[in-house]
Amino acid sequence: MNKKETLKSFEKLLDIMDELREKCPWDREQTFDSLRYLTIEETYELSEAILEKNTNEIKKELGDLMLHLVFYSKIGSETNSFNMTDVLDSISKKLIFRHPHIFGDEKANDVRTVLDNWEKLKLKEGKKSVLEGVPKSLPPLVKAYRIQEKVRGVGFDWEKPHQVWDKVMEELDEFKTEVENKSSKEKVESEFGDLLFSLVNYARFIDINPEDALERTNKKFIKRFQFLEERAKEIGKSMHDMSLKEMDKIWEEAKKGE
Repeated sequence: MNKKETLKSFEKLLDIMDELREKCPWDREQTFDSLRYLTIEETYELSEAILEKNTNEIKKELGDLMLHLVFYSKIGSETNSFNMTDVLDSISKKLIFRHPHIFGDEKANDVRTVLDNWEKLKLKEGKKSVLEGVPKSLPPLVKAYRIQEKVRGVGFDWEKPHQVWDKVMEELDEFKTEVENKSSKEKVESEFGDLLFSLVNYARFIDINPEDALERTNKKFIKRFQFLEERAKEIGKSMHDMSLKEMDKIWEEAKKGE
């Protein structure tokens, strides 16, 4: 990577943003609030490109996100709240502070130590709880995973995977009991939530990201179901008129085709 060329390209993007903000009616009207949902959409599009391992799309989506970062910084500069220099200086300062094993005298020879130190350093920055860093608006599955990662950083965690699996089975039994007892919806829902939380925890212990795993399963199901729809059309049948056995046979075809 040529840093001079990179800086030149970044400067060009900043100049374009200045011009758009001044001359384009749409760009001129945007605010932090109006861009927020668009940024969330772009983030999910980047996530999808990563899951698809499509490097060309990853490049494009990173560009879209970069534009948003520049956009927010431009809006901030117009009210003298902050500018791009402030944003870059802030993250540089944070990275140096949170990597004392690189920029200081601390020792950290493995990932676990780095992450544990990271959470301890956050508390030194004035945070009252390690969970303050978990955004309230995160999707629940991602939030559960991040909560568990955060508390692990201060030592609140299981020691062995089998302990977590025992917890999963315990929660499953409790959930089944509430269902069989025809308990209230609220009680069954609560136990189901506990079961999901424990499954997320076990996934973390065996180094599986539950969000990625579920999304890949979603994609796999969609692909197989659409195959089923197409095959039904080919044989001139409506799925409403097909038996489950007929559909299951085509479903197995879809699986073999993968």
